[in-house]
Amino acid sequence: MGDCKNSNSQNWHRLRQIVQVLVLFLFLYLLIATRQNKETVLPVNLFFRLDPLAGISAMLANWSWLAPMALGVATLLLTLAFGRVWCGWLCPLGTVLDWIPSRKPEKDIVQYWRLIKHFLLAAIIIAALFHSLTLLIFDPITLLGRTVASAIIPGLNIAVTGAEKWLYNIEAFQPAVAWFDKLVRGSLLTDQPFFLPNLLILAVFAGVLALNAVQPRFWCRYLCPLGALLGLISKVALVKYKVDGNKCTSCQRCAQVCPTTAIYPKAKFAASPIECTTCLECVEVCATRAISFTRQPTPAPAFDLSRRQFLTADKQPRLIRPPGATARSLNQCIRCGECIKVCPTGGLQPSLSSDDWSGLWTPRLVARLGYCDHSCNSCGQVCPTTAIPKLPLAEKRKTVIGIAYIDEKRCIPFAENRDCIVCEEMCPVPDKAVKLEAAPVINASGQLITVRRPHIIEDLCIGCGICETRCPVKGESAIIIYPPDRDSSLVELVQVD
Repeated sequence: MGDCKNSNSQNWHRLRQIVQVLVLFLFLYLLIATRQNKETVLPVNLFFRLDPLAGISAMLANWSWLAPMALGVATLLLTLAFGRVWCGWLCPLGTVLDWIPSRKPEKDIVQYWRLIKHFLLAAIIIAALFHSLTLLIFDPITLLGRTVASAIIPGLNIAVTGAEKWLYNIEAFQPAVAWFDKLVRGSLLTDQPFFLPNLLILAVFAGVLALNAVQPRFWCRYLCPLGALLGLISKVALVKYKVDGNKCTSCQRCAQVCPTTAIYPKAKFAASPIECTTCLECVEVCATRAISFTRQPTPAPAFDLSRRQFLTADKQPRLIRPPGATARSLNQCIRCGECIKVCPTGGLQPSLSSDDWSGLWTPRLVARLGYCDHSCNSCGQVCPTTAIPKLPLAEKRKTVIGIAYIDEKRCIPFAENRDCIVCEEMCPVPDKAVKLEAAPVINASGQLITVRRPHIIEDLCIGCGICETRCPVKGESAIIIYPPDRDSSLVELVQVD
C-alpha cells in the first residue's frame, strides 16, 4: 500500500472487500468458538487483544501491565504506517456498516459533531482512571461482540427453536428439521437464555445501524471512540493521501464517494488524515490517476466549529485570538471565562477544537457570532493572568488579529451581480480596509451594468470581524476572517456541505 495508483485501483478495491469479508467471518468464528469452548489456532479473544482502546482502558483501570492486551500495539503500529487502515479494512463493525444501505444527504452534518467521538474517547479514558470500564460498551469491538453473543445468537436460537417445533408437527418436514437441527445445534446455536437487559445492548447496536440512513458510516464519522484514537495517531502516519494538482480535473468524484467526507473539493481536494480510513474508494474513481497514497504527506484541514473554513497546513485554520494574545501567552490562561463574559458582542467563545487539547476552553473569536468591538479593550483589562495583555485602546485598535478574505462564490456582488456594500460600510478602520471597485457585468436580462465589488486591503485590515458578523448572506458569511500569519496564496475556502 506504499504507493497505490489508479492503474491497479480495481485490484486494491477488490482486495479490501475480500479482506473485510474474511476478517468479519474470522471475528464471528472466534466468537462462536468462544461460546462453544472450542480450541482454535488463533486466540478466541484475538480482536479484543488487537483493540488498543480496550487494552489501554483495561490497563489504566487496573493500574497494571496486561500482557495479553499488548497485542494492541500492532494496531497502533499499523496506524502509524498507513493511517486508519484498521477502520477501512479490518474493523468488523465497519464492514457491517458498509453493507447497510445509506444515502448521501444534500448537506453534511455540522462538522463539530465530529468532536463527539473525541469527547467519548476522553470519557472512556477518564472513567478507566477511576477503575470503571462501563463506557467500553461504545468500543466497536465490544459493542459488536456483545450484541452478537448476548442478543443476536440467543434471539436467533429462540426463533429457530420455535420454527423447528412448529415444522416438526408436520410429518413430511421431520427429516429435514432433524438434519438442520443436528447441523446448527451445538455448532452455532446453544440453549442459552435470552435476558431482558440484553435488549438495551441490542437497541444501541440497532441505533448505530439506523444512523447509517442519515449518513454513510455515521458511527465512524461522529461517534466511534476507537476511530478517534486511531485518527489522532493517523496525523503522523508515514503513508498518507496525496492528490496531484497537475493531473486533477476537479471532477469531484473522489469527494462524492468518500464514505467519511474526508476530502474537500474547495481545498484542492486535500483530505483529513484524522477522518480518512484508507478505503481507496477515491483512488478507484479517479480517472486521471491523480490520487495516491504515498509517504509524501498532504496538508489537511482540521475540523472547526463552522462548516466552511480556510485551509493551510497548521492545526487550527480558523483560530482567531483576542487582541495581543499569542499561543505562548495563552499558556497562562486559567480558563476562567472572564474575557468571554465581558465581551460586548458575544464573539469571544471557548475553543472546542479537537486538534489542540492543550488549548481547550481558551478564548477565540467566532466572528460570525460577534466581532471585536473597535472601541472595546475589556478582555485584556479583566484577564487575571495577562494571557490577554492589557492594551491601551489606541494600541488595541491597531493590533491585527486576523485578515478578511472574500468568497466570491457567495458574495452578492460577485455571485449575483448586484450591489451590496455592507462590509465596506461596517469597516471601522479610518481608511477602510474594504474598498469597492466598479466592475462592468452582464445581468440576467443581458444588460451591461456596473456593480461595485468589495476588495480587501490587507495592509489595513485588523481582522475585527464585523464584516463577517454583519454579512447579509444566509448561513456562512461570504467574507471570512482568517489568522494574519498566513500566505494568502495558500488559502482555499473549504465547502463541507
